[in-house]
Amino acid sequence: MSSYDAIYAIVQQIPYGQVATYGQIAELANLPGRARLVGYALFRVAPEADIPWHRVINAKGEISESPVRYGSDYLQRSLLEAEGIQFNAQGRINLRIYRWQGVIDAAQNSQ
Repeated sequence: MSSYDAIYAIVQQIPYGQVATYGQIAELANLPGRARLVGYALFRVAPEADIPWHRVINAKGEISESPVRYGSDYLQRSLLEAEGIQFNAQGRINLRIYRWQGVIDAAQNSQ
C-alpha cells in the first residue's frame, strides 16, 4: 500500500460531523511527522471524490487556505458547515468538540 493509499484509507474513516488534523492522519497512517504529505495527498483528491478530504484541517482548527486550491477553501468550509460543524468568529473549529478520536479499522490500516 502506498503512503497516499494509507492516508486515503484513514481519511475515509472520519465520521460525518467530525474532523481530523493533518498530523493526526499522518500518525494514524504510520507516517509520523509527515503532515505535509497528508496535505499533498489530499490536494490530489477531486472535490467530488468519495474521500472526505474536507474533514481534514490544520492543528489550529482552521482550514489551510491556499491560492492553488482554486476556491476549494470555501467549498471545504461549506461542506463542514453542512455537516453541522461550527466555526468561531476567527474561522476556527473547536477541536475539543469536533475532533475525531481516531479509532481506526485495523483491518483497513494493515492492508
